[in-house]
Amino acid sequence: MLIPILIFDVALVAWSLHLMEKAVEHKEFSLMLAGGLVAMAAAGMLVVYFLMGHCMTYLLQL
Repeated sequence: MLIPILIFDVALVAWSLHLMEKAVEHKEFSLMLAGGLVAMAAAGMLVVYFLMGHCMTYLLQL
C-alpha cells in the first residue's frame, strides 16, 4: 500500500513544482499559492499514512 501512495505523492510534488514554475513565469501569486497547497497536501498525506499505520498496528496488538 505504501508504493501507490508514494507514487501519488511524487506526482503531487511534481505537479506543485510545475505550478510554481508557471507562477514565476507569469508572475502570478495564485499559482504559487496553489503549488504550495498541493505540496502541503502531499506532505500531509504521508504524515497521516504513517500515523495511522502506527496507530492501527498498536490497536491490532491489543
